[in-house]
Amino acid sequence: MGGPGLYTLITGASSGIGRVTAVRLSSERSLILHGRDQARLEETRRLCEAPERHVLWPFDLNEVASISGSLTQLLADSTRVVDAFVHCAGIVKVLPMRNSDHTVAEAMMNINFLSAFEIVHLLLSKKVNSRRLANVVFISSIFGAFGARGHAAYCASKAALDGLRRALAVELAPSIRVNSIVPGAVRTQMSEQVFSDPGLVVQLKRDTPLGIGEPGDIANAVEFVLSAKARWITGQQIVVDGGRTVNMSH
Repeated sequence: MGGPGLYTLITGASSGIGRVTAVRLSSERSLILHGRDQARLEETRRLCEAPERHVLWPFDLNEVASISGSLTQLLADSTRVVDAFVHCAGIVKVLPMRNSDHTVAEAMMNINFLSAFEIVHLLLSKKVNSRRLANVVFISSIFGAFGARGHAAYCASKAALDGLRRALAVELAPSIRVNSIVPGAVRTQMSEQVFSDPGLVVQLKRDTPLGIGEPGDIANAVEFVLSAKARWITGQQIVVDGGRTVNMSH
C-alpha cells in the first residue's frame, strides 16, 4: 500500500482496463495516471476516490525517446516517488502480414513493450526515484503465447513484454517483484475492432468456458498481485482468461 509521497504509476489510465484499475486502487493508493488524452485522464481522476490525491501524466508513449525526460520532470516537481508500476497502456491493429510494414510493428512495440522497458529503467534510478520501486505489473495478453491471424506485431510485442517480465523478476529480486496479468477476451475500447465481428463474438463465447471478461476482472488480479498477499509471487503469468487457454474442445 502506498503512503505519503509514494505513488502507483498506471499507464493507459484514460480508458478500459487502465481506468478501471485506477478506480479500484484509488481508495488505498495515491496514483500517477498516464494517458495521451488530458480530458479523458481528468474523467478518470474524477471517478477515483480522493481525486485531489492523484496526479496526471498526459504523454504519448509512442515517443519512447522522450519518456525519460517527461517522467523525470513530473517526479522532480515534487516529493513524489513511485513504488509500484502497472503497465496497462497498449494498442492493437488487426492487419494481415502482407498488409503490414515496419511502422505498424514499431508503434506496437513502442507502446506495448519499449515504453514499459524505459519506464522501469528510469524508476530504478536512485537519483530520480530514490530506489523506491517495489512492484511491477505488466498487462500482457494470451496472444503473447499463442498465434492469431492478423496479429503478428501484437503477438510479438506481448511476447517481448513477457520476456522482460521473466528477466526482471530474476534480476531485481528480492527487492522488486515483477509479474504479468494475462487477459483473455475482455471487451474494452481497444478491442472493439475484434468485437465488431458478430461471428467472432459468438466464437469467443463458445470457446471461453466462463464467457467474455470485463475490465474489473483484470483489475481484481492487479489489486491482488500488488498486495502483501502476493509477497512470495514474482516472475509469474497470472492468466485471467475465463478458461480460454485450457479449452481444447474446439
